[in-house]
Amino acid sequence: MADKKNSILTDVAAYYSAKLVEHGETPQGVDWNSEASQMLRFEQLSKIIQQPAHFSLNDFGCGYGALFEFLTSRFHHFSYVGCDISQEMIRAAQRRYANHAHAHFMVAAEPLEPADYSVASGIFNVKLGYHNSEWKEYLETTLEVLNRFSRKGFTFNCLTSYSDVDKMRDNLYYADPCFLFDLCKRRYSRNVALLHDYDLYEFTILVRKSV
Repeated sequence: MADKKNSILTDVAAYYSAKLVEHGETPQGVDWNSEASQMLRFEQLSKIIQQPAHFSLNDFGCGYGALFEFLTSRFHHFSYVGCDISQEMIRAAQRRYANHAHAHFMVAAEPLEPADYSVASGIFNVKLGYHNSEWKEYLETTLEVLNRFSRKGFTFNCLTSYSDVDKMRDNLYYADPCFLFDLCKRRYSRNVALLHDYDLYEFTILVRKSV
């Protein structure tokens, strides 16, 4: 799986780097349709945070740092590490938030150390030319990484297999929310929430770990 994962990461990095060049530091630059849907998505993901007084957070696939900007509008005392496999994305984030001492960005598939929470937004959506079975294995492997780097919990989103068939695209991965809910309950925690009620063709899973 290691060679396959490296191949996936290389291809995905090239895909998102091209999106950034085409659209700039915008939701479209990280392959989202609009700012409104991006904000709605962040609202769901931020529900994992249960200690707003102070917390640390790892952002997997941080792009140009839009989640950090969202968090600063709602929380005042936290530390943030953003990781992305696209060098262009990280350069953009470092320029954009150069004056924020509690935000750090790095070119990497995973951070250097655990945080209270980890977030993965959109990293499982674009499977390019890979088979669904290959992408499913990559997704499950990445959930192991999210769990390992999260002390209090982690959250991620996926496009849903309940999407309208006529709107599905061959280069995207549509995950089964029931399968992933069950997997997270069995592997990671008794306290798992499946959010599938916010009017996008996707779902969010929250995994709260006992500490």
